[in-house]
Amino acid sequence: QVFTFNTVEIKVQPSVKVKNGDPMSIICHADVSKSTDFKLKYNFTIFKDRKLVFMTVSDKADARYEIPVARSADTGDYECTVKADGKVKHSSKVYVWVAGMTKPILTADKKEVLEGEVVKLRCELPEEVPPLEFVFQKIKTNSAPKEKRVTEQYTNFSEVEYYIEEGDNILQFDCFGERQIKSGRESSEHSNRTLVTVKEPFIKPTLVARPSSNVTEGDRIQFECSTVVAQMHVIDIILQKNKTILKSAQHEKHLKYSAVATQEDSGEYLCKVEQGAVSKSTSLNVVVSELFPKPTLTASMTDVDENKELTLSCSINGFRTANFSIIQKKSTGDILLKKSRILTMRVNVNDTGFYTCKAAVKGIVKESKPVRINVYAPVSQPILSVVSGVPEVVLGKPLQLICHSLMGTPPITFTFYKGNTVKEIVTNDTYATFLDENIKLNDKKEYKCDAKNNHSSGVKTSNILNVTVIVPIRDASLGSVPYGEVEIGSDTSFLCSVKEGSWPIHFKFFKKNDNEVPLYENIVHSDRTMWLKKTMKRKDTGTYYCIASNRASVGVKSHPITISVILAAWQKGVIAAFVLTALAGAGAVALWWFLLKKKK
Repeated sequence: QVFTFNTVEIKVQPSVKVKNGDPMSIICHADVSKSTDFKLKYNFTIFKDRKLVFMTVSDKADARYEIPVARSADTGDYECTVKADGKVKHSSKVYVWVAGMTKPILTADKKEVLEGEVVKLRCELPEEVPPLEFVFQKIKTNSAPKEKRVTEQYTNFSEVEYYIEEGDNILQFDCFGERQIKSGRESSEHSNRTLVTVKEPFIKPTLVARPSSNVTEGDRIQFECSTVVAQMHVIDIILQKNKTILKSAQHEKHLKYSAVATQEDSGEYLCKVEQGAVSKSTSLNVVVSELFPKPTLTASMTDVDENKELTLSCSINGFRTANFSIIQKKSTGDILLKKSRILTMRVNVNDTGFYTCKAAVKGIVKESKPVRINVYAPVSQPILSVVSGVPEVVLGKPLQLICHSLMGTPPITFTFYKGNTVKEIVTNDTYATFLDENIKLNDKKEYKCDAKNNHSSGVKTSNILNVTVIVPIRDASLGSVPYGEVEIGSDTSFLCSVKEGSWPIHFKFFKKNDNEVPLYENIVHSDRTMWLKKTMKRKDTGTYYCIASNRASVGVKSHPITISVILAAWQKGVIAAFVLTALAGAGAVALWWFLLKKKK
């Protein structure tokens, strides 16, 4: 008993595309060849999208999986496997599309709601299998539907909430479902429409201005804001201008607010009524005409000398009957100077500052723009000096000068002169500095400065400052007489000189390895000095040098010279005679000894 599977195939009746709700059959057929006519037991297994949906055992070569009512969830790839006597054969995949989806069912938790409340909707697709996408629609007369989309991965229903807004009255809701299929997306038909009636908790408020929305400065204007409320439950009524709350009331249906109108009161006013999440408002534009323009403050002069008279006058263009006052502005507060249109006063430096005037008509007070008054004390004669304190400078170095006025109202303009040439102009409070760089030997050495402010007295000039230019020491040299060798007991003259350098010059003489302590020093108004060292001794042999310095504070060292102290000529003769006498005596003794020995 031998058999073999030729093919295993899967068929769909009535076709691979079935209408939603129609019956459908999935047939698995095995084509088998046998050596003889004998019966086989077939194990049929049918899969949809690789998931087991049907299995049976039969002695026939066909198996039928019946689906009495096909739904969109039955869409997918079908395949079957047949086992018989240890042998297995698989069919190819067949895609089955159940076209269409069941009609969704929509329910609402309320049929009647108030503005600001929430209505909860539930949309269900019976007999459909997730994942599914639900589309909810809020339909309002004469406006496009508002959609909400929700994807459900595990249920065949979805729930959403809609906020009921101001202006919603009669609302309709519906929903439909969508799912993803192999060829794209498939949608269901729309559900039944659910009607929801909306009631207003209160009507849109009214805002009235009395006597009118067009008034003149000084008139009293009254605002009345009111509404009609269905239920007096936590309600606020608010009057605003430019986001500023002017007045508010709770648990009230109306509100009143009054004020004396000013030009700043022109603009848009808003009456707002709020209850929970519901807010309704009404706006009103108010125009306040000018009763009189702002006053103008004029001054006889804005830059005034100390102890001079200043006149301030206040005026209104085309308007004279007003109550005027002149005010000085201070950081600590305004100071009323006089209740008058004109003020004349003698000023001092402390009167510098800002001044305004105010005008009052029918209770309306307006203030002018501030006017700056500057009171100047004259500058004193400036003092010019060197920053370092000493009126001198080293050649090639910078010179810093300072010009200072002890008296005078700033700002003060300082002018620096070198000779009669203007070198720099600086504006500062009480002093200014000037840096003259790289001083040369032939430069003019006379400096002065001017000081001037806005006082009418004019320019003050300092005394002339003469600056001494210090020339640094250059090329120090040392010589001696006699030079090189000196006899013991004799005198030696050392001469230290420089090629260049401002006087006085400080000369110092040194001997090397003598603790570097000066042997002699002298300050002279000359480019050289001499040191006479008396009675030279053997210990005075050595190397000598000198250092010259001046107020440039840089010492210049000479080249060293070597002095050898030797014996005098008479000392050498005494030593020679002594040596010759000694030699003669020794010779005589030797001859005597020789003759005595010979005799013996």
